[in-house]
Amino acid sequence: MRALHFDQFGTPEVLTVRHAADPVATDNQAVIAVKAASINPSDVKNVGGAFPSTVLPRVPGRDFAGIVVDGPTDWIGAEVWGTGGDIGFSRDGSHAELLAVPVDAMVRMPAGLSFDEAATAGVHFVTAWLGAIRTAELTKDETIAIFGVSGGVGGAVAQIAAARGARVIGVGRTPPRADSPAAKYVDAFVSLEGPDDVATRVRAATGGRGADVVFDAIGGVTTAAALASVAPGGRMVVISAVGSRTITFDLIDFYRNETRLLGVDSTKLGVVAAGALLSELTPYFESGAFRPLPVARTYGLDDAPLAYQAVASGTSGRIVLHP
Repeated sequence: MRALHFDQFGTPEVLTVRHAADPVATDNQAVIAVKAASINPSDVKNVGGAFPSTVLPRVPGRDFAGIVVDGPTDWIGAEVWGTGGDIGFSRDGSHAELLAVPVDAMVRMPAGLSFDEAATAGVHFVTAWLGAIRTAELTKDETIAIFGVSGGVGGAVAQIAAARGARVIGVGRTPPRADSPAAKYVDAFVSLEGPDDVATRVRAATGGRGADVVFDAIGGVTTAAALASVAPGGRMVVISAVGSRTITFDLIDFYRNETRLLGVDSTKLGVVAAGALLSELTPYFESGAFRPLPVARTYGLDDAPLAYQAVASGTSGRIVLHP
């Protein structure tokens, strides 16, 4: 098979396409022909050396959609999708013609999704569900403020929150684009730009109380404003850090507000555990309640460094490889 490789950390230029032995199915492992595999910002950071769990040399890529070509008889020919915090890091990933995964990790693709669409959903929705539902335990009629609502994870959080019956306040530099699946679920939008304090405007949109849950998908540069936006006894979820990874805040204000500060790292969820979560999410995709971001551009494997660079430069929409 042909696969993307990196044997040193660096910019996308360290990526090369090589021939490698085809993976082989076993009693516990199946082989998938990858039809589409998205490139996430975390894939770019992984190649750049941001994750201590990465073992070199490595085939990168977390998200995938494809067809089972070898493995248990009842799975042969099945269209499957998946993601994981181990594939592309400690085991070879999806930016290749073939991908080997544990049989227990396989999940049938939701009806109605194309390979491209299925390949773009994994990291975003797994991270969003882990943070908003499993960790922050967002419930019906609560208010959630999403910092970075126009991004992939932020947009997934907005859809999940709406399905949960929560009110959504979007926070970002610009509102979600009209063609974004999250756009119709944002009840109020607060810009990060402007002369007024961001937290003051979030509180104004909540009758002065603040948000029950604040999901900070940016982090670092937004942490102070996000913390100040939490309602008394509320929860704040952090998944990222932009700019400085070190922040300071007033501990007395923090404990008097009884804020709970929660970190979520989706790379801790391996491909098997992530598959179980995708199984939970499948009905939402099949009903149309959840939709992935639009695909902006597709690339072949030989143009993968250009595709990685497009993600690194902040291209709007999803970038997908067709191995």
